[in-house]
Amino acid sequence: MKIGNFDLHKDGVFIIAELSANHNGSLKNALDTIKTAKEIGANAIKLQTYTADTMTLNSDKDDFVIKGGTLWDGKTLYKLYQEAYTPWEWHKELFEYARNIGIDIFSTPFDKSAVDFLEQFNPTAYKIASFEITDYELIRYTASKGKPMIISTGIASIDEIQDAVDICRQVGNNDIVLLKCTSSYPAPLEDANLLTIPNLAQTFGVISGFSDHTLGITAPIVATTLGAKVIEKHFILDKSIGGPDADFSLDTKEFKEMIDEVRKTEKLLGKVDYSMTDKKKKSRQFSRSLYVAKNIKEGELFTENNVKSVRPGFGMHPKYLKDILGKTATKDYKFGDKFLN
Repeated sequence: MKIGNFDLHKDGVFIIAELSANHNGSLKNALDTIKTAKEIGANAIKLQTYTADTMTLNSDKDDFVIKGGTLWDGKTLYKLYQEAYTPWEWHKELFEYARNIGIDIFSTPFDKSAVDFLEQFNPTAYKIASFEITDYELIRYTASKGKPMIISTGIASIDEIQDAVDICRQVGNNDIVLLKCTSSYPAPLEDANLLTIPNLAQTFGVISGFSDHTLGITAPIVATTLGAKVIEKHFILDKSIGGPDADFSLDTKEFKEMIDEVRKTEKLLGKVDYSMTDKKKKSRQFSRSLYVAKNIKEGELFTENNVKSVRPGFGMHPKYLKDILGKTATKDYKFGDKFLN
């Protein structure tokens, strides 16, 4: 499966820098964020495409006021989305700029009108947000466009995840990535449950990854060790920019450190390999082999006192020691002679 030119089976972990609201209302911030994401090694920048009116109702009734210990408690949903959205008139310039500098770019649509709008830019993928995984008609419509589907599973039951996967497949779209996600901002470490990452792949027959809202960079590194092929993390140039998502986003230094550590982790994981490489063969000189530990005259017995398994490894394999002990020497051996097969 590919996202753009990136092969998720061969090219390692696909790292997405989530712009979200981290432009804080400035097109220049948005463009600079894309530029920096490319410079520090992210594979893609991701936008969110909505307006306050496509997300919710402009109501201050209690149902529409955010509460529950979030960063945004006390605001209405409408005011939050009005503050956080990426203006649609920016999209053309953002897509063109990202492609000109060589970083992938796509978006999360939050309703059908956003999908229709984004289609003109021919995005390499679509992302379905955690809170939209229950919007089956949005998933169906988005998947029908034939682009890879990256779906966060933060608030979904296992049955709803299965439904989302089935809907994609029903419209002929089998390019599906499921992201383990904890829909808290920021997410406590104890709620991450990263062991779910390989289970998503096994259970649903898809590629799995991780959409991270924890603080710091530990979770993406652990996710990589567990087989995540996609990692998404909120990215902000500098937290002093401010904005609704700043507190749980990584700044430039932190995001670069995360990328570097994920790439190191990939190297460490490598592949299953039992082959005898040239390096291994060379290192075997420091292994043990059979050597004469005392002078031995012809006719003497080989014993544990005069034959030993020691370093270096230029002599006979230690596994033959039991075959030698108790036999009679047919010639003289000097201290330090190696036994040869």
